[in-house]
Amino acid sequence: MKNIDSGNHTTGRSIYVDDIPLVAGTLFGAAFGSPVAHGHIEHLHLADAAAHPGVVRIFTYQDITGENQIGGIIPDEPLLAEHVVDFCGMPIAFVVATSEAAAHAAVRKIKVDITPLPVITDPREAHAQGELIVPPRTFRLGDPDAAWSQCAHIIEGRADSNGQEHLYIETQAAYAIPEENEGLKIYSSTQSPTASQRAASRVLGVPMHQLEVDVIRLGGGFGGKEDQANAWVALVALAAHILRKPVKYVLHRMEDMAMTGKRHPYSTDFRLGLDKDLKFVAFEADYYQNAGAAADLSPAIMERTLFHATSTYFVPNVRATAYSCRTHLPPNTAFRGFGGPQAKFVMESAINQAAEQLGVEAEVIQKKNLNKTGDEFPYGQKAVSEARACWTRAEELYNLETLKKEVASFNAQSPMVKKGLALMPICFGISFTNTSMNQARALVHVYYDGSVKVSTGAVEMGQGVNTKMLQVAARVLSISPDKVRLQTTSTNRIANTSPTAASAAADLNGKAVQLACEAIAGRLREVAALELNATVDAIELKNEQVLLHGKPTELDWKKLVTATFLRRVSLSEHAHYATPDVHFDKRTEKGHPFAYHVYGTSINTVTVDCLRGTYTVDAVRAVHDYGQSMNPAVDRGQIEGGIVQGIGWMTMEELLYDKTGRLRSNTLSTYKVPDLYSVPAEIAIEPLQTDTDNLAIFRSKAVGEPPLMYGIGTYFALRNAIKAFNPTSPVGFDAPMTPEKVLLALYPQPTPAVTEPHEPSLSRLATH
Repeated sequence: MKNIDSGNHTTGRSIYVDDIPLVAGTLFGAAFGSPVAHGHIEHLHLADAAAHPGVVRIFTYQDITGENQIGGIIPDEPLLAEHVVDFCGMPIAFVVATSEAAAHAAVRKIKVDITPLPVITDPREAHAQGELIVPPRTFRLGDPDAAWSQCAHIIEGRADSNGQEHLYIETQAAYAIPEENEGLKIYSSTQSPTASQRAASRVLGVPMHQLEVDVIRLGGGFGGKEDQANAWVALVALAAHILRKPVKYVLHRMEDMAMTGKRHPYSTDFRLGLDKDLKFVAFEADYYQNAGAAADLSPAIMERTLFHATSTYFVPNVRATAYSCRTHLPPNTAFRGFGGPQAKFVMESAINQAAEQLGVEAEVIQKKNLNKTGDEFPYGQKAVSEARACWTRAEELYNLETLKKEVASFNAQSPMVKKGLALMPICFGISFTNTSMNQARALVHVYYDGSVKVSTGAVEMGQGVNTKMLQVAARVLSISPDKVRLQTTSTNRIANTSPTAASAAADLNGKAVQLACEAIAGRLREVAALELNATVDAIELKNEQVLLHGKPTELDWKKLVTATFLRRVSLSEHAHYATPDVHFDKRTEKGHPFAYHVYGTSINTVTVDCLRGTYTVDAVRAVHDYGQSMNPAVDRGQIEGGIVQGIGWMTMEELLYDKTGRLRSNTLSTYKVPDLYSVPAEIAIEPLQTDTDNLAIFRSKAVGEPPLMYGIGTYFALRNAIKAFNPTSPVGFDAPMTPEKVLLALYPQPTPAVTEPHEPSLSRLATH
């Protein structure tokens, strides 16, 4: 079945926030953000801006009718700065005018006097100064202190991974429209309608039932609209609430890049112990997370880093500690993988350093230590593993030994161009690690004519979740998919939603749809039994026909629906689903937090031009654990997109803040993402054939986040190509591996020569 949105997407008829027809009298907003990263506000000059033609009102924190707070996990994030600014771009004022142009022109006339305060941009510096968002947390397994004496080899090192800009096609956007009795309807580009509703309720000081948040679809999210959409919803809601006029704000791309948080940069110290047979004995890691200026989702992301500390491997003795460090950058937030990719990069860095020091290939260590069913993760859950099955199948299917020989032969004959190859096994837990969030609801109506409408808490953002929800309803009711229509995601229809995040939306909401449709189907079968004077057990609904003892009857789907209505039997159902058997105790840091894990193995190959430092990604060939995919086309699209996004994070997407906390990679000319010419020439994806049971909807495992981790293998393939050219290269573990870093790693850096000031040395230029 094709993605149900594909036709509208390709013809331009899909509706996003900026496509909603304007209500008469709509006003437009624009935020004034702090020009400095940290300082005390002395005076805000608004007179010139307020006098600009078209300006209706300028809002500051003093106009907030409720609480000036949008922090979710921790209440540490004011909507509008009061006396202190904590990051460049922190909203200080919100201009509302009769046009977008007038609002932005007025913003440029606002001036603010700020006394600078010290700026911290590095998480290690923040940690040293005691600037932590929450207390550190540690996951333990075995006795790592005693285990080091049993190690034949001990490897120590450091790994750094940078952030990543979400760069969704649709920027942050919200449109609030007043309704009767002080109500507001808010259209938003949010992954979490309930969180946005809750934030606006708090800021306005009104109960949640006065606010409806409605989401048609998003033009991409990747985690960047899970909590960070809340600010823009709250701003337009505040203005519309006070003015009783519709207010709309769609951020400009540069506003969005400068004012929103990114994937968390991490800096990590690691220690890995192996026995003489290269089996893991012990692992320790200290993760320094750059949280930015406020908590946002950082504590939860830090937790998921700890959950994935050992990646796809079994280590009997573990101590992993994470620090969420407060810096003066925009609050960093959710991004596809939610802290897991950063942990996996650290483990792969440790393995590669061990391989270099011990003179073996990294894949030898990887393969020896893959987890197996029954192995315990540091958080107490036991693995139901497909790790070795995926690895073995990838070796066989893609002829790993032949690929390695081809790489070695090419490198032996090519002095200035080198190839690199690396394997990347993945293991990623599926569920919200906050147990209470593992719940969902669905509302299903069967209409008199036999058509069906479905509402869930899942937000369609390009990942195809609406297609899967439609498939669930059609499959359970055994009707044609064209009889089913998906509603927008509204807090009026489905309340208290969990975010569409953590790769859990299809499972949670799909299970709720399944339960609702099964309840309706059960009542239909009861009516059919009455109509046919038969027992319910003898009735079957199949392909829009009513079967009695497996044989067609005079009743079809439409006749049965009509009969059910005439008998006054409900054709609607509101169902609730909660994932069974998931739990976690933060006091002991032990439990069973995940419904299941997704596994896979990729073989990544690259070619490096060793004269220029440029490179191409030749291929990513993966065996992926789909479970039993209910839509292979949608799933393949998600895997391909995840792989390319992961490659971007690991190679060209270099996020740069200067020491003053100002974003320098703030445009699409200075922040580079993979385009058509930089994606792998070949992406091969093979489903793992397995009968292992799982808690996924129809056993179709989640595919949103896990494939991104295959991109990490590209980093180590590039590193191997560098080592093929220069075996003594001092290249460390610092992602992304940009062409500039490749070039500097290929050649030893000479000691800077003493030169005249107006004649800088080549080495100084290269370093700069």
